[in-house]
Amino acid sequence: MSAQTPRRRLLLASDNQEQSRELELILQSVSEVQTVSTSDLPDTPDQISGVVVDINLRSAESVQRVRNKLRHESYRAMPRLFVLADALHHGSMQAWALGATDTISRPLDAAGILQRVRAAFPDNQGFDATERGKTLNRGVEAAHEVMIKIFHKLPAGEPLRFSDVVQAENKILKAIKHSSLREWLTTVGCHHADSFRHCLFVTGFAVAFAQHLGMREDDQRRLVRAALLHDVGKAFIPTSILDKPGLLTEEEKNEMRRHPRLGYDALAIQGGYPPEMLDVVLHHHELLDGTGYPDGLRAGEISDIVRLTTIVDIYTALIEQRPYRVPFTHAKAFATMEKMEGKLDMHLLYAFRPVTFGAY
Repeated sequence: MSAQTPRRRLLLASDNQEQSRELELILQSVSEVQTVSTSDLPDTPDQISGVVVDINLRSAESVQRVRNKLRHESYRAMPRLFVLADALHHGSMQAWALGATDTISRPLDAAGILQRVRAAFPDNQGFDATERGKTLNRGVEAAHEVMIKIFHKLPAGEPLRFSDVVQAENKILKAIKHSSLREWLTTVGCHHADSFRHCLFVTGFAVAFAQHLGMREDDQRRLVRAALLHDVGKAFIPTSILDKPGLLTEEEKNEMRRHPRLGYDALAIQGGYPPEMLDVVLHHHELLDGTGYPDGLRAGEISDIVRLTTIVDIYTALIEQRPYRVPFTHAKAFATMEKMEGKLDMHLLYAFRPVTFGAY
């Protein structure tokens, strides 16, 4: 392959290929582009860096066709760039509900689009050819395999073994140690969405926090396991609630609040998990003043590893893109958490602050 040949391979899914022609030409300057109608999206795309979706987001038929295809396992880890016809709230909400990892808007700005494409989609060849890059990718892939086992295989009755988590932790620790938190978050953000992305972001921040605190390697491993598994109970929450593009109703919130107990029960029945990991799964939404759930624990009843995981979990949720709100800035996220004095361990919170600088 010559140096001039594009390395990325993108699928451009369109319900109006004439309208998409301008976008196709822009993408072709940095990518190989295969343009298909939404009904012709392959079930198992081969060596594709990602998907660009250019459809009428007000068309229920087009949206449903794309949704059905993108639900396939082969698309789950792919970045997805959606084209918005305008800046209207409805289109943006629909795109994020379909798992968008980024959006662009018409009228098309070629320079801006190419910048987004380079950031969002990896080159298929040589993208991570360095040993550092390979180490990072191996760590993300190992974490991703655990997410697959949690969110797809566990609800289907296939056990999640403690050894599965231990096997992944070595690669994850090495990936973050030999690259950086920013590179971990960027790689995860390009390849994952929704619950996968949240768990992997929490894992990255937790490992970076442990390393910043100078924890022994054994303690770092404990934290990796806790971060990977903290939301295991969400595997048993209906996807209609997990993937809802808007705010949850009170009934839906109550259902979502069942996930710590559901996760704890699933792992406890299986056996083989250390008590501290089960503690994190069950209690990562507990608060020092007793207003958390599911058990309303108070300060002295909440372990250090749970306190740390709770801080990382809340911070990550605030800075993430959600369909119903823009992500918080670092400053706004910390200001919000500082107002939770009495609920969070402030010593740990302020110790966490320098870690977050590595994400920007």
